[in-house]
Amino acid sequence: MPILLQDLRFALRQIFRNPGFSLTAVLSLTLGIGATVAVYSILYDAVLHPWPYAGIDRICDVWMTDNAGHDRTWGLTGPQIRQLRQTHAIEDIAAFDFTSQTVTGGDVPEDVNAIMVSGTAFQFLGLTPLLGRYIFSSDAPDAQDPQSVAVLSYKFWQRHYRGDPAVVGKTIQLAHKTYAILGVMPPRFTWMDGDLYLPLKLESDQTHRYGTKIKLRSGIGMAAAEGEFRPLYQQFDHQTPNVFPKQFKISVRGLAETYTRDLKKTMILLFGAVALLLAIGCGNVSILLLARGAARQHEFAIRSAVGASGFRIIRQLLTESLLLSVTGAGLGIFVAYQSIGFIIPRLPDHSYPYEADFHINFAVLFFSVGLALLSGIVFGLFPALQLARPEISEVMQAGTRRLTGSVKGRRLHAALIAGQIALTLLLMTAAGAAIQAFIRMNIVPLGYEPKHVMSVIIPLRENVHTTWADRTHFFEQLREKVAEMPGVVGAGISTNATPPDSGWLLPVEILGKAASQMQEAHVEFVSPEYFTTLQIPLLSGRSWAQSEIVRGATLVLVNQAFVRHYLSGGDAIGHSVRISQITNTPPSRLTATGSDGWLPIIGVVADSLDDGLEKPTAPAVYAPYTLMTLPFTQVLVRTQGEPLAMLHSVRQQIASLDPDQQIFSDVRDLEGWIQREPEYARARLISMLFGSFSILALTLAAVGLYSVVSYTVLQRTSELGVRVALGARRRDVLYLVAFSAGTSVGLGIVIGLALSFSLDRLIARWIESGTRDPILVLAASGLLILVAALACMLPARRALAVDPMVALRCE
Repeated sequence: MPILLQDLRFALRQIFRNPGFSLTAVLSLTLGIGATVAVYSILYDAVLHPWPYAGIDRICDVWMTDNAGHDRTWGLTGPQIRQLRQTHAIEDIAAFDFTSQTVTGGDVPEDVNAIMVSGTAFQFLGLTPLLGRYIFSSDAPDAQDPQSVAVLSYKFWQRHYRGDPAVVGKTIQLAHKTYAILGVMPPRFTWMDGDLYLPLKLESDQTHRYGTKIKLRSGIGMAAAEGEFRPLYQQFDHQTPNVFPKQFKISVRGLAETYTRDLKKTMILLFGAVALLLAIGCGNVSILLLARGAARQHEFAIRSAVGASGFRIIRQLLTESLLLSVTGAGLGIFVAYQSIGFIIPRLPDHSYPYEADFHINFAVLFFSVGLALLSGIVFGLFPALQLARPEISEVMQAGTRRLTGSVKGRRLHAALIAGQIALTLLLMTAAGAAIQAFIRMNIVPLGYEPKHVMSVIIPLRENVHTTWADRTHFFEQLREKVAEMPGVVGAGISTNATPPDSGWLLPVEILGKAASQMQEAHVEFVSPEYFTTLQIPLLSGRSWAQSEIVRGATLVLVNQAFVRHYLSGGDAIGHSVRISQITNTPPSRLTATGSDGWLPIIGVVADSLDDGLEKPTAPAVYAPYTLMTLPFTQVLVRTQGEPLAMLHSVRQQIASLDPDQQIFSDVRDLEGWIQREPEYARARLISMLFGSFSILALTLAAVGLYSVVSYTVLQRTSELGVRVALGARRRDVLYLVAFSAGTSVGLGIVIGLALSFSLDRLIARWIESGTRDPILVLAASGLLILVAALACMLPARRALAVDPMVALRCE
């Protein structure tokens, strides 16, 4: 023990004596370990194992894919759910619906997201309540009115009841109807982001449709289930025509595949980046330890001369390298914890299940720390094994500044530098592509003006405004009330048309074209003020008059993309379209007379993004919002100043019409809508993290190169002095110093370019940036060469300043 403490004290003295070396080595490991552990932990918790539910590998969805390759899930009616439940492949089906409710009976109404679930849904998911019990089948008997009971989510319980443990047995008012509180679910139960859960009544008609989740029987695979479901879904299509796509294929996909596939791609890409960073960091530590070990040969010789054994020298070096590795690993764990908290809020909205429980993944933590320790041990011992038994007389005669490292040692230095440079260039080119894609996304023409506009979503309460005329009148009153406010420039209704991803992609028939030529378009329900509020110009024809809006006129407008795609760029006015999926299904969908017939086109508006930020504008059909009214609407409000600052006043105007009418709590301006787009959030996250990782990698590579060249100059002082004494010019000395480093850098650049161009399509596809610009790759190479030259400049200047007389005295 005393010897161990002596080694430890000496190692600490060495670390504090060389703060630059020590700090660089520790930071290299800290950054590599922290980033790797954080990104993989998020990948594991958000993508690979996010759900706490029982039998999650057997919970699945049925997807439908049309001839155009678009796929999505579709709701089923009550009779269809009962019929599907009888198939052999299914153990159970959880049916659900959702509605916005208002908590009444308090000081002010509170908007809540109420999820209605079938009687077996909680058993289907298999989580135990935190308090009380959950909904049973007896609370939601099939085809009967359910009990007036509710189960609270953990967040709502904390927010509304401040975590009161005596809440079970109390009541809550929803739209003035009283519900008994059965229990509170645990924190990780966030199914469909519900605030509370109510029992669901499965209606027996063929109009009301419900969302479903299917749990397969044990031993039944997705393919077998798909084969059993296929004829049944064909039967459902005949039962309810004009609901499913005209021609479709079904596929059964696991919950993880359908929910997290986009985030999985993002996180795997980031994990590859941090793995490169970890490799660069470990390589940097290896380079530093090798260079420092070679520079200490004189010390080892003296210690051997006074009786130190080779084992004693090895143990001392091992203590020093392990101390550095352990310190870097410990700080890396701290950085990992902090990085998780930084990355999670920047993940795209709804890109991962909110049930995910984020924590450090110990498997990858142990791997990363083990890799760091292994790097420290191997490369800390490498010079010790070479120099533990040196030729004492030669070293003592040569003094402290003579290079006696082996050719293998110098080659290992060069190989490590080249590998580090190659990986850094690969990371830099990927970062450049990601940043370029994000910049391109920010400058894409929108076709509308989002500044000073906010979207206020207004859900209707259950059993209010249940007729078409009443609902239409109420929505128009809302719009007029908001439009008359001081500071409001304009207000328009947008049922489903808030860009840049707006409308419903529906089949559209064009009069005069055969049914086989049916096309698809984004169908958007708006008021005429929608276009002026968003500053979308009318190019030809006209918009709707107020009298036409009130009576639900069967007239539509189209965008330029529709004209180009389906009318060969000709005159659209005079053509007619029909949208078969506009159906009257009370009490949710209420349509105007003639909505299922031919709809004449009366105008053409300019293109504005309606299919996301990365895709070109899709064909769109704009119908008056009164053609089909839904139990909610959106009012787009353009203001003179900051729109969100007027939100309270907007609430007051709505309350003046109906004191119990709530609005969605998540109100954003349209610039916020752009930022919440999945592709925008993904591109921002990737470009930000890739850019940070590439800067760190570039810094580590520069420090590693600087260290090697510095130690090389230090060790070759006598040689350089002799050369100068014999007439070598300063540029010859500079060339000699730069050549060894330049060879490694050049080899690394060549390997990095080869990797970048060979992996170009793979990286571009994962980053979703398109094929990368070769100029970008060459620019990254030039930047890396410049940084490498700067890293070599200071040691090279030191070499030029060598005094021949001082160097000769060392001999």
